Amino acid sequence: EVQLVESGGGLVQAGGSLRLSCAASGFTFDDYAIGWFRQAPGKEREGVSCISRSDGSTNYADSVKGRFTISSDKVKNTVYLQMNSLKPEDTAVYYCSAGSSCKATIWGPWGQGTQVTVSS
Repeated sequence: EVQLVESGGGLVQAGGSLRLSCAASGFTFDDYAIGWFRQAPGKEREGVSCISRSDGSTNYADSVKGRFTISSDKVKNTVYLQMNSLKPEDTAVYYCSAGSSCKATIWGPWGQGTQVTVSS
């Protein structure tokens, strides 16, 4: 079964850090881009960051540039999102997904998400 599982969310004070993990089973990341997305209550899902496994290139939403870092561990088949200097507006459910590239319009599968709550 192809599956992505997110973990690492939690409650943190503003200015704090969290590291999210996205573990894949049933397929390898080698031929895909992996994106992190988030959805806050009452808002649409938005892209946060993406890493292209083919060349390791990364991109970030303007709102997280300089604070978040995406990385991957090929051996563990896991992608990470290191989130520093967290702000209350980062509060959301964070999801990871796979796409043909970081510019893909179709993403899947989706994990169950992990809740990140940043208190002020």
